[in-house]
Formats: sequence, structure tokens, C-alpha cells
Amino acid sequence: MRLPGVPPALPALLLLLPLLGTGAPAELRVRVRLPDGQVTEESLQADSDADSISLELRKPDGTLVSFTADFKKDVKIFRALILGELEKGQSQFQALCFVTQLQHNEIIPSEAMAKLRQKNPRAVRQAEEVRGLEHLHMDVAVNFSQGALLSPHLHNVCAEAVDAIFARQEDVRFWLEQGVDSSVFEALPKASEQAELPRCGQVGDRAKPCVCRYGLSLAWYPCMLKYCHSRDRPTPYKCGIRSCQKSYSFDFYVPQRQLCLWDEDP
Repeated sequence: MRLPGVPPALPALLLLLPLLGTGAPAELRVRVRLPDGQVTEESLQADSDADSISLELRKPDGTLVSFTADFKKDVKIFRALILGELEKGQSQFQALCFVTQLQHNEIIPSEAMAKLRQKNPRAVRQAEEVRGLEHLHMDVAVNFSQGALLSPHLHNVCAEAVDAIFARQEDVRFWLEQGVDSSVFEALPKASEQAELPRCGQVGDRAKPCVCRYGLSLAWYPCMLKYCHSRDRPTPYKCGIRSCQKSYSFDFYVPQRQLCLWDEDP
């Protein structure tokens, strides 16, 4: 991963190239290897004007996973569109959205993402670094009708998940301190009450409430910028990216076991 001018001994897979003008979001499509070894196509979009990045991939089971980073609002949004099991009385698909605080050092800036280009589109990318599993307890609901106050991207990203948008108390406190209106958030059963509820995998009655768990993985994303040194330049300069893989596990309240049929773990 290099820029023109770096010695050819370095692999020229992804380049940071200057863009001619601005306007429409820049898109990059890459082939990535999933944790189970299968290969899928991933779409990455960067909008430097909106200062945002989005990533989307389809898992082998048909689930569509997307990730949006809103740098202006310190918000990241995970969305999963899960194919329903019609024979079990589910709808055609089920949508989930998880909203958490964005740390600016966990993914490269939108301006750098917009400059990414690849020399070999057929290459299969595999993350250079596997970051640890992050387990999150989502104990607050997000009011979809007020969601634009949290991030202007939420309305589009979570349009299919109106009643299934979740956040965490610690992130909500941060956003409230940043001036986000409290009307964006709605209380779920308290953590103490949820602690008494069983995991959905332990519940046989599909009409009973339980704590659902959903896991997803970002198989490949540019997590850091690489800097090179040259005798011709007094200071290090950006010359490529480092790629990461990261998995997440979300626990959240559902009023009916029917809304969490994938969770079969004890």
C-alpha cells in the first residue's frame, strides 16, 4: 500500500491519491475475506463534505451489514438487515440499528478514505490486524422521529429499524453533554430489571420478553494511516493505510422472543 514515489519493493495494493475537485461521495469496492474464510464484496463510501464514511457488505446468509461513521456528530451506526424465517412467522426481513459514540482514532478520516484507490480490483483483501471483540450492552432506545438531532444519517440508515434502534447509557450521557436533546432517547427496562430476564436462547415461549444477543463483524476497514520517511522530505508523509477487522456483540431487550430467533446460545 503506497503512493507513487515509494520504492517498488512495497506492495502497491491500495493508494492514497489526490482527488480532482469535490462533490459526490467517493466509492471504493473491494473483495474481502470474511472471518469464516468466504469472500464477499464490500462497498466503502466517503463524503469529505459531510465528514462521514459508510461501509456495506452482504454476509453469505444474505444478511446486509452496514457501518456509518459521522465524524461531525461523534456517532457511529451499525445496521443489520436480517432475512426473516417465514416458516416461523417472521416478516421478510428484520432490521436492527445500534448507535454508539465514535472515537476518531478507530478509523481513518473521511478525507483520506475519499482518496483511496486500488491497483488490483480482483485482489482479495484480508485485514492486517484483528482487533478484539467488543461486547456492548444496549440499554437505551433511540426515538427514530427525533434521530436527526443525533445524526443526520440516522433517518436513512435506520429507516427499516424504526422500533429497533438501540444505544448505551454511557454514550447517551456524552451526547447530552454535547447538547443533543433528551427527546432523542427513550428508556428501556432498567439494567437491574434486564439482568433478571433470561437470554432469548433460554426462552421457549416466543411471546415472552428476553435479552437478545446479535453479533456482527467488520471484516476489513482502513483503521490507521501509514506514514513514510524520505530523505527528500523533512517530515513523515501519508503513504497508505493499515487495515483492521473487528467484531461486535450487542445485548438488547426485546419484548418478544419472536424478535430474536437467531439467538440459540444458552
